[in-house]
Amino acid sequence: MIRLENIRKTFNPGTINEKLALDGISLTLKDSEFVTVIGGNGAGKSTMLNALAGVWPVDAGRIWIDDIDVTGLPEYKRAKYLGRVFQDPMTGTASDMEIEENLALAARRGQKRGLGWGITKAEKEEYRQKLSQLGLGLENRMTAKVGLLSGGQRQALTLLMATLQKPRALLLDEHTAALDPKTAQKVLEATDRVVQENHLTTLMITHNMRDAIEHGERLIMLSDGKIILDISGEEKKHLTVEDLLHKFEEASGQEFANDQAILS
Repeated sequence: MIRLENIRKTFNPGTINEKLALDGISLTLKDSEFVTVIGGNGAGKSTMLNALAGVWPVDAGRIWIDDIDVTGLPEYKRAKYLGRVFQDPMTGTASDMEIEENLALAARRGQKRGLGWGITKAEKEEYRQKLSQLGLGLENRMTAKVGLLSGGQRQALTLLMATLQKPRALLLDEHTAALDPKTAQKVLEATDRVVQENHLTTLMITHNMRDAIEHGERLIMLSDGKIILDISGEEKKHLTVEDLLHKFEEASGQEFANDQAILS
């Protein structure tokens, strides 16, 4: 479903601020596979996700989504294949519009729009049913302005909006990092449910080692723009934070330097 082949990206080449962000990354995700990605600050996690989404062109390598070579496509043309949820809860929703209006916009993404735009009774019932599954009471506030929602409620709504059209791939860029632990757990539970029900190919970046272990069926660890660990199956099921730290030190030859990831 997703294939990255020998992707390289350098920022500010030829300057004092030159930074090799991706150093020949190759990664294949199978259909419906849920992969978590973790690494220290500057490891290349978000750069890899943004390269896949087309935020910037890569210096070398090829990118495929569902056997379609998208390497040369700009971000807006790749958007039809992807659903994305960002770290900032304020991104991904229209604050001045109602919850049901935001969902209607997401449902109509990529479609031609005319003067007869509106939300049908059937659509409202569908939105109500999907919102109720989030367990946040949003099904009873469908006409509320999104700007009045909490960060966790907005992230859950953004997740629902990103998956309404069942994208070829779902990209989650530390989508619980700005939330308190209790709210983050609710959003992660909603994420698991949405991914499983829709059989979505998913790439989830997280700074939290425990979340990376507990969610998805495969774990990727990055360091200095390279994939240094790729763990799945029974090995991942029995993995602990201590195991992961040890494996990182063995693979990289250095200690994991992100305290936030370890302590979360």
